[in-house]
Amino acid sequence: MTLSAVLLAAGSSPTPTPSETTTPAVPSIRDAHESATQAASWVEQNWSTWLAIGLRVLLILVIAAVLRVAVRRAITKLIDRMNRTAQAVDGTALGGLLVNVERRRQRSQAIGSVLRSVASFVIMGTAALMVLSTFEINLAPLLASAGVAGVAIGFGARNLVTDFLSGVFMILEDQYGVGDSIDAGVASGEVIEVGLRVTKLRGDNGEIWYVRNGEVKRIGNLSQGWSTAGVDVTVRSSEDLDKVRAAIGEVGEKMSKEEPWNELLWGPIEVLGLDSVLLDSMVVRVSAKTMPGKALTVERELRWRIKRAFDAADIPIVGRAPLLIDEAPTADPTAGMAAPSAYASATSPQSQAATPLAPPSVTK
Repeated sequence: MTLSAVLLAAGSSPTPTPSETTTPAVPSIRDAHESATQAASWVEQNWSTWLAIGLRVLLILVIAAVLRVAVRRAITKLIDRMNRTAQAVDGTALGGLLVNVERRRQRSQAIGSVLRSVASFVIMGTAALMVLSTFEINLAPLLASAGVAGVAIGFGARNLVTDFLSGVFMILEDQYGVGDSIDAGVASGEVIEVGLRVTKLRGDNGEIWYVRNGEVKRIGNLSQGWSTAGVDVTVRSSEDLDKVRAAIGEVGEKMSKEEPWNELLWGPIEVLGLDSVLLDSMVVRVSAKTMPGKALTVERELRWRIKRAFDAADIPIVGRAPLLIDEAPTADPTAGMAAPSAYASATSPQSQAATPLAPPSVTK
């Protein structure tokens, strides 16, 4: 092609109008119709698959919700049955003490909360994994990451996990409850709150101890079962034992019939016998079963009554007298020393009289 032909072709081509150069191309109706047709065709081909996935997800969620409600309700009924079983204990003071209202309430709340939380976590977690698998998502990386994260958290928070598990078993085994007096080794006092991680104790001086459940190696519960009140009475070795036994028996019989001691005493006041016999005295042992935590109160009242009964029966209560040591008079440390000499002082008359005369001066 020659240069003149190219120029002729360029000159013959139509020149675009200003409106055509500034206005973008508008899609035609044919293009829109084709797009709508493709979308409708895609929906028609895949609607059954998406509907099946949606129904499957809905079914999983409904089953999980129903199962969660049923399990939580079953746990609540189980806790209520435990409370009714505890209330079925004989209506004695012992039964009422072992199963007090506050202790049952807090223990039931703790156990129910733990069980409901675990059940909800397991059910909803399983449902979430099933929903993800419905969308054909590969769960292997997710489970592997969760396993690694669980191991890391287990190593980093092992003390927290230990405290939590120890608290769960303490509550399930009913080792102690609110109002109990316990000796936890690291601290002792009255339990004012039982938690899954920390137990709060109030000490004898009013201080509050926060004891981690995982740190407790042994527990001595002073409020379960019964306590023992023991009183030792010391009388003369020549005293009539039958008279002593009769006086103590009268005190015990009278005390067991009076308020409020008839509730605090869970057994008769018994004279166990001689605890020890010495040359000048003998010790009579008196014992009684009491309500837990009330042994000291019963002991004080029993000592008071025994002392008054012995005074009325002319039975003196004696104690071991302190040993008297004959002390010799302390010797004067200066007694063996000689008196100071008069010649020791330069100003004494004896020293001045004994001073030698100075020799006369010789004049040459």
